[in-house]
Amino acid sequence: MSSKVARHGHVHCEHRDAVALVTIANKPKFNAMSRAMWRDLRAVFERIQRSPDLRCVLVAGEGAHFCAGGDISEYADFRFQEASLRDFHESDVWGGLQAMLDCDVPIVAQIAGNCMGAGVEIASCCDIRLAAASAQFGAPIARLGFPMAPREAALVAREVGLTVARQMLLAAEILEAVDMKAAGFLSQVLSEESLAAQAQAITLRMAALAPQAARLNKQTLRALNQPLAPVNRVQEATNLLANGGANAYAYAASAEHREGITAFLEKRKPVF
Repeated sequence: MSSKVARHGHVHCEHRDAVALVTIANKPKFNAMSRAMWRDLRAVFERIQRSPDLRCVLVAGEGAHFCAGGDISEYADFRFQEASLRDFHESDVWGGLQAMLDCDVPIVAQIAGNCMGAGVEIASCCDIRLAAASAQFGAPIARLGFPMAPREAALVAREVGLTVARQMLLAAEILEAVDMKAAGFLSQVLSEESLAAQAQAITLRMAALAPQAARLNKQTLRALNQPLAPVNRVQEATNLLANGGANAYAYAASAEHREGITAFLEKRKPVF
């Protein structure tokens, strides 16, 4: 089972007995996610969900990195118009993330190198996260002149915690694996040399457990993991997150947005 788009990378899946090995592959760009790759991600996890023989999923990046974020080289094609920007986040990105969140098969993340932006979002959909001690985490999109989409921010904040989410989004801080372990995001921090072997070992151990119990446990945990908010905040949160919020992408044509992305592509410091 695979889906490949050579020009923009791909997300592909192969089976080894009862384990699905999902690889994020865009190696020249540290596995940054293109639009095609988000669609791959959705298709891969929808197929995994329909595969009763699978008992565990291992998600990793190709080579030395997990996922460095989004493929910024594509951004000028769609980010500066509200409708196309909304479609990107609510269809492509959230379609892939939702397929992961809906998956009843346990998911293990093997995180090395850069885990930024889209990488943090993908890792946030995994049940158990292992990382190399040298791995780095962040979502420094404030440097690019745009915010994280509402549902994506809610997902990340739920998994990394509000304090870390604020560091990532408001201060554009890059955090070390030890910091993410202290925040409760990571299950284990390992040496680079032992990461792959340990990830494989825990994946095989989980695959040997009762598959029906695992799927039912995931369904229960998913139901329990609904965000809690004070009564006076419930409607506000609902309005913001439903379909991405009415005005969530109104910044598309803003000068700040254009400057952030243009400066990155021109390899210069943005002037906001």
